[in-house]
Amino acid sequence: MTSRQPRPRQRDIAKMAGVSQATVSLVLNGKPGAVGLAAETVSRVHEAARELGYVADPIAMRLAGRQNFLLGVHTFSAAFPVDIENSYYPFLAGVEQQAATRGYDLVLFTGAAPSGDHPARADAVHRLRLADGCILFGRTVPVAEIARLLDDDYPLVYIGRRDELGARLPFVGADYTDASRQVVEHLAGLGHERILYVREPDDALASDDREKGVKLGLANAGLTERAPTVVRSEGSDLTPAWVRRQVETGVTAFVAETTDVSAAARALTRAIAGAGLRYPSDVSLALLGEYVVPPVDEPVFTGFAVPRREMGRAAADLLIDLLIGASVPPVRRQALMDCEFVPGETAGPPPATHAGIQTRTKTKARRGQDA
Repeated sequence: MTSRQPRPRQRDIAKMAGVSQATVSLVLNGKPGAVGLAAETVSRVHEAARELGYVADPIAMRLAGRQNFLLGVHTFSAAFPVDIENSYYPFLAGVEQQAATRGYDLVLFTGAAPSGDHPARADAVHRLRLADGCILFGRTVPVAEIARLLDDDYPLVYIGRRDELGARLPFVGADYTDASRQVVEHLAGLGHERILYVREPDDALASDDREKGVKLGLANAGLTERAPTVVRSEGSDLTPAWVRRQVETGVTAFVAETTDVSAAARALTRAIAGAGLRYPSDVSLALLGEYVVPPVDEPVFTGFAVPRREMGRAAADLLIDLLIGASVPPVRRQALMDCEFVPGETAGPPPATHAGIQTRTKTKARRGQDA
């Protein structure tokens, strides 16, 4: 067996380059004192470091108060978004792309989120400090833990609009309110007067923004008085029978939000199909967002596209600029990006009558195909 070679040290570089260890430290650490060194001396030190395969200790660099060019990434959910179908995956891909462009590596933190029967470690959020700064995302925010990091001037950027900590927490979000307004106004422009909005049951800020946009779109279209109550559901109660009841009372268009799990949106699409209805001929459907990987054999849904990769890149850029002390105006510290409207194939004019729809749905019921 061969013995393991010791890790090269700065004193080894000094010996090979024929300089003092202090000179090596000045050159490799980029300290102001290195400015006065001869170019030939600096070159010899770098050459010796390359030849010996020297790599600076990131922990030592962190303790010395310097950057080690590591960006942390963490999501407050039970599983890290490495599945390409996860709605958070494009955010991560954008962060990785921009970090690499600017010479940074990523550290993925997973211990601050619960997993199955295992609660988050008590020190998990504190461990984020191993990186120079951290990018966070997730529908819910542990305000107290994040506030403590901000109190210590630890650089953070959140992907998604947050208002729990006011101007203290930088973020890059999507303008869900305006995008949702556009979708509803599009449906109203097609002639729909009864539009039902289905959202997730929690009080996530992104869901609230979408609901605000839906109500704004209804108001702009003059449908406020006829707007039905917003339905909150995790999906279990969205059955074919439920869909038929809504259609029989005059609903001609459904709007559903997509989230990290999209439970309500997926349940609604299954229920519409189970009710024997087709879109857009029988009923229209629009999604406030889109599936990262579209379901097989499904049409292109009417709605809007969230610029996830662009948000990830912008978040990485913002965090790096905060780390290097660049001037960052307030409008960029808390920025909202536009979402692109998608006309899709699932929205059209409302049917002239519901008689045909009711006949088909009752036939379905007789065949025992209710959920």
